[in-house]
Parts: sequence; C-alpha cells; structure tokens
Amino acid sequence: MSATRRPASAQSRTAWGDGVDNYGSEIQDNTSTNGMDSPVYMSGNDSRALQKSSKPQSRGCCYKILGGIRSLWATRHTEETKENRELYVKTTLRELIIYFVFLIILCVITFGMTSTTMYYYTKVMSDLFLDTPNSKAGTFRTVTNVDDFWRYTKEPLLKGLYWETWYNNQSVPEEQQGYIYYENKLLGVPRIRQLKVHSNSCVVHNDFKGVIQECFDSYAEGNEDTKTFGPEGSDTNGSAWNYQTETELEGSSHWGLLTTYSGAGYIQDLALNMSESSKIIDNLFNNLWVTRGTRAIFIDFTVYNANINFFCVVRLLIEFPATGGAIPSWTFRTVKLIRYVSAFDFFIMACEFIFVLFIFYYIVEEALEIKKHRLQYFKGFWNILDILVILLALVCMVFDIYRTLVVGEKLESLLSNKEQYADFERLSYWETRFSNTIAILVFMAWIKIFKYISFNKTMTQLSSTLGRCAKDLAGFAVMFFIIFLAFTQLGYLLFGTQVKDFSSFQNSFFTLFRIILGDFDFQQLEAANRILGPIFFMLFVFFVFFVLINMFLAIINDTYSEVKGDMANMKNEFEMADYFKKGYSRVLDKLNLKRDKIVDIQKALKTADINNDKQVDFDEWRQDLKTRGYADGEIEAMFAKYDIDGDRVLDEEEQKRMQADLANEKSAINKAYYNELGKTPRSGTAGRSSSRISFNDDSGDDSDDEDSGTKSSRTGRTSNGVSYEEFTVLSRRVDRMEHSIGSIVSKIDAVLVKLEAMEKAKLKRRETMGKILDSITESDGTSDEMKREQMERLVREELERWDSETSMTAGSARGVSPGAGSGNSSHGARPRSRPPSGQNSDFVVEHISPV
Repeated sequence: MSATRRPASAQSRTAWGDGVDNYGSEIQDNTSTNGMDSPVYMSGNDSRALQKSSKPQSRGCCYKILGGIRSLWATRHTEETKENRELYVKTTLRELIIYFVFLIILCVITFGMTSTTMYYYTKVMSDLFLDTPNSKAGTFRTVTNVDDFWRYTKEPLLKGLYWETWYNNQSVPEEQQGYIYYENKLLGVPRIRQLKVHSNSCVVHNDFKGVIQECFDSYAEGNEDTKTFGPEGSDTNGSAWNYQTETELEGSSHWGLLTTYSGAGYIQDLALNMSESSKIIDNLFNNLWVTRGTRAIFIDFTVYNANINFFCVVRLLIEFPATGGAIPSWTFRTVKLIRYVSAFDFFIMACEFIFVLFIFYYIVEEALEIKKHRLQYFKGFWNILDILVILLALVCMVFDIYRTLVVGEKLESLLSNKEQYADFERLSYWETRFSNTIAILVFMAWIKIFKYISFNKTMTQLSSTLGRCAKDLAGFAVMFFIIFLAFTQLGYLLFGTQVKDFSSFQNSFFTLFRIILGDFDFQQLEAANRILGPIFFMLFVFFVFFVLINMFLAIINDTYSEVKGDMANMKNEFEMADYFKKGYSRVLDKLNLKRDKIVDIQKALKTADINNDKQVDFDEWRQDLKTRGYADGEIEAMFAKYDIDGDRVLDEEEQKRMQADLANEKSAINKAYYNELGKTPRSGTAGRSSSRISFNDDSGDDSDDEDSGTKSSRTGRTSNGVSYEEFTVLSRRVDRMEHSIGSIVSKIDAVLVKLEAMEKAKLKRRETMGKILDSITESDGTSDEMKREQMERLVREELERWDSETSMTAGSARGVSPGAGSGNSSHGARPRSRPPSGQNSDFVVEHISPV
C-alpha cells in the first residue's frame, strides 16, 4: 500500500513493514544521543549507514557468559551510573539487597555462637569457686595472705572440684564421679603453678645490708627463680619443685593486676579424686612450697557441660606483691569449642559456607573497583571499611579452621590419658579474641549500611554534621585534653596513695570520665584531703563539666542546625518510593496494553467482514487493522496464527477459535490487573489503555519507553490526553522552531559584531580628525589659503583610507555571514550612505575653515 493510502492515524509510524514514514525518511530514535525525545529524520542511505555502524558485532557464547558473570559484580563504582539515574537506582537496590542477605547470614552465625546460657554457666561456676566460704567464712575474693590461700585450697577448692557424695551424703558411683554440680565434666586434672623471683633480685641499701640478707623484687621475667628447691629428704614429688620453661609447658603469658606473668614456673598436677589431691596439697603445705620469693600462683582447670555443649576454662590467680599480702583475681572463659553437634549447629555450618562465598564475592568486587579506580579507591571511607570487613572475616575463617583441628587433637589426647592436665587456656584465650573480632565485624557490617542508604538526605545528617564540624572538634579536643590530662595528673598525685580510683594514672583518667557522667565518690576525696579534695572536685566540675562539655555540645548543635537548614532545600538523589511506583505503573500499563490489543482484534473480527459472508480474508483484515494503526508484520503474524489451512481466509470456525482465545486471555488479564490494584474485577468492566503494543512478544516492549515519553505502541488514541500523531507534529514544529531561532540568533550575533566594529571606527576617525586639526593649527607662517589646501588634501587622504577599510570590512562580513547577503544588502557594514568624497571634503572644509 502506498504512503498516500495509509490511514491518517498511521502516517508517522515505524510499525510498517518497510520502516519508512510518509516523508520517505527512516525514523531513528535519537533519545540516547541528543537527550531529546523527538525522532530524527535521515535519508535512506544515511540511516542504513548508521544502522550498519551501530549494529553490534557478533560475539561468541564465551563472551556472553563472561559478560553475565561480570554483571554479578556490577556496583555504583564499577558502572557508569552518574548519567543514568534508573541504572543508579537498580544498582543501589541490588547492592542493598545482596548486602542485607550477607548481614542476615552474619548475624545468624554470630548469634548462633553465643547464648544467654553462657552467662549463667559462668555465674554458677564463679559462685562456686569465688564465693564458697571456708571454715573461717573466708572466700577466694577475700584472700589477703598466704594463710588464706592455703585455707581456700584445702577446703572450698577441693570441695568444688570433687563432688563425690550426693546431697544426702551417699557416695556417688565411681563411673559418675568427676562432675562438678553433677553436670559439668572435669577434663583431666587441675594444675597449680607458681612463679618465683630469686633472693638477689633487688639491691639493698648500704645502711641495711648488715640486717637484710635477702631481697625479693617485684616480678619481672628477668628476675624469675629457676632453681630447684625443697627441703632435703622430703618427698618433693618431682615437678612441683623443678622449674620448667614456657616452651616445655606449652604455656602462655597472663596479664594480671600487677604485671604480666610468663607461662613458665613450678607446676603441680592434682589427682582425679579428693583424697589424693588433698595429700598433694598437704605435702606442698608442709614443705613450704610457697616462699618469700613467690609472686604468683595459678590454679587452672577446664570443665565441659554436654547438656549445653560449652566449655568453661577457669583460671584463679593469687598475686603476692613485693609489699606482702595477696591480691586475688580470676578468669572464667565460657566458650563453644565443639561447634557442630545439634541440627541447629549444622544449619550454622551451612550459613558459614554461604558466608565464605559472600566474602569471596566481595573480594572480587573490591578487586574490580581497585582495578578501575586504582589509588583513588583508597581515599574513600567506605572503601577502607570494606577492606577491614573482608580482612576481619578472613582472620575469623582461618581461626575457625584452626580451632576445629586443635580441639580434635586435644580431646583425642585427653581421652587417651585421663590423668593429664587439660590445657585449654591458650585455645580459650584465642576463642575469646575470635568472639571479639566477630563482634567488631558485626559492628562494622551494620555501620556499612549507611553506605547504601546515603542517597537519602535524612540518612546523611550524621556524617554531614561530623564532617562539617571536624575542624572545630579537632581544635576543641586539643584544648579539652590539655585541661583533662592536667586534672588527671593532679588527682593521681594528690590522692593516689589513699584512694583506689586514683591509685594509678590510668585509674585516675577513667575516674575523671566517670565524674563527668555523674559517677563519683566525693566522700573519698574529702577523706583523703579535707582542703584539696573539695577544691579539686569543684574546679574539675566547673571547667570540664560546665564549660568544656557545653562548648562541645554547642559546636555539635550549631553545626547540626546548619546542616539541617541546608538539607531542607535539597532533594534526595532519588526517591525509592517513586521508583517502586514507577515499576508498579509499568505493570498496570502493560496489562492495559495487552487488554486493549485484544479489544482491537475483537472489533476487527466484527467490522472486517465488509461483504457479510462470514469469512474474513486477509485484505479485509489488513485494511481494518491498518485503520487502527498496526504494522504489516503484526497483522501478518496474528492472521497466520489462526489461518490454519493457509488459504488467506479466516472461515467461521477459525474466527470462533480466535474469539475464544481472545476472551480467555482478556479475562486472565483483567484478573491480573485487578489483583495488582487489590480490587475485585466486575463483569463487563474493562479499563481502556491509551496505546497499543505489538502482536509479538509483549514482555518488554514498553519497559524502557516510558522514560522517553513515548510508547512502543502506535495508535491514534490519546496517551495522557495527547495522541501520537499530535506529539509527532509538535515535535517537528519544535525542531523547525529551534532551527529558526538558531538562524535568528546567528544574525543577531553578526549585527552585534558589526556594530562593535563601527563603534571602534568612529573612535578612530574622531582621533584622526583631532590630529589633523592640531597639525593645521600648529603650522605658523602659512596663509589661510595654504592651510585650506593642506586641510583639504589631508581630509581627502583620510576619506580614501576610510573607503578602502570599509570595502574590506564589508567583504569580510559577507564571507562570514553568507545568509545575510541575499535580500539584505542594505544591512551591510556601513550603517548609512555617504556622499562622494568630493562632497565630503567640501563639507568638512566648509565647517572647519573658520578655524
């Protein structure tokens, strides 16, 4: 069908089979190149050349697979999302969803490792070994000297370790012995270890050398006593009196209250029952195992509760300072060393495997970002946080494997020899470090959420406030810590000998922070010094609490007010709700489009049979749908689908089959449409859409056209009140208007340039005439006639020079602006016509001669 026979509603469509509009030019979508929604018309050769050059080259399957794999790691830092806001939204949403899954997996693993039962397990064990009184009502917490230590060891310690009778004083069967609280299995045997310093570890003053023969300094690893000791002829029982190094004991150092102690020393392992253990302790007591040089005694043992699958590694430490007396401290580490026992544990193991996959996924992602941005990558705070999260996760993964292997070896060795010491001290120590690392990892992971929700201006208030007042806070921090450290040192020097909270510089530092928060003991300060104590307290409260803290709050408050005021006038980078509404609208539009297509086909079946022979041939079908604005390809595809016999005619049976299929499809679309709206469909109601889509694949034809203001359908019906034809006409008018305006603007620019040149010429001529007058006036001794001739000659020369310059300017102007040459010669470089040169000279001389 020729272009003149096409219906008016389809004059500018690309849906026609030849792809050419009624102007004989192919229509190309220029949205992506010039940022406009209007189509660009090209000649056939140009458009075919453009299509050939823009046609993607064929790629192999491997390239497509690699491209699909590469898209898994697409982020805002690896993709060009600055110009494409929709891609920015999709990428951010994708990153956020993946990260939420990662965060959920991490939280499941973390909380699967811990339980509130751990606290109660630690509590009952600490109550038993720390608060059980001896015969003189003393507990481990109240140990103050060597006598208290031996009294605790003989009574509360042995009774807590060995539960050999029931509560009715009946003996516990031998196979059930070795359980603390009848529930916690004592692994191996307990161990007692001491560290000593030798007798010449310090220097005695010359005045006391005759009186004091031995001097025992505070503990230091260089002062350790390594000699074998014990009374002669007594049963020393081997290792209790012999020094063993840290390597031999496979021990580890311990940070006590006074100092850090090594893992070496003199050790004594107890027995599996109370009677034998009591004899060992009596032997140590009778042979003075604890001496003047003793500086620390460790009591170590490990218990395991199978009911809750937790280990409790106990270490009781009594430090004997050089001042005399004893200072007790303790460590109870409740850890889960056997990780996989119950069904829930195996679920945690599955989550750990997923966590490992996530870590490797993020390693690849960060590697791609580093490859693209190189050193610029490390300037971002969130990038550094990503690296820290990955490193901490890798450390935790390595330790998890190490712990599983070591625990298996230790349990295997322990079960083969039940009378050996179960050394879980070092493993429990690193298990607590592992738990601390996991805690920090989870904290950073939650903080990292701000990276993905920073598109919202409300979410950036915290970072914006801190970033803007960083310099002010830095200056304030210098002033604050100068004053704070001065008070810290003052408190330590004034009250350090009498008040525990100020006994060291570190304690004094934290005590002053507690005073800021209202936790203080004024009576202790007053009791330490009735004059300086109250003065110190009042000065600190005034300068730090009333002045410095309020300055800090004022800086934060003022900056927050500025940030909030600035953000009130800002818009979010994008509104997430709008994005989801847009997608929801697309779904509804797609359903409307499909439904309208079905309605058009149903009407075409009714109206295409012009001769009423109950048969629709292809020409009738094509003519009817052409008037409705559909393309030849679409018409042919739909007709061939139901033209089973291929006679190019739809008989009555084929028409019924088509109507039945269309009715079923229409009812299904109506149901889906109302489900999207959350309404119940009513019979006989069918919403009408404003546009059409192709008879071919309906899945994605209109998915991307909405942003450009057009639809892939090509009907004459109105879309939001404007038909496609009207839109096309308006677009062409806008193009013509832009072209006309551009021409006008160029002409205005040319006129402005000429006016500027004329203004410069006028100034130059005025300057020249002034010079001529000056030269004539200054010539003395000449007659008026000679002056007149001289002036006329100079004026004629100047006018000739003006004529030559004017002709050159006009020629150059015509070369620059050829558009102004036809029909506009009167608008040349000279604004007005000038009389001949002779007339000009007479005119000038006539008006200048009186001079």
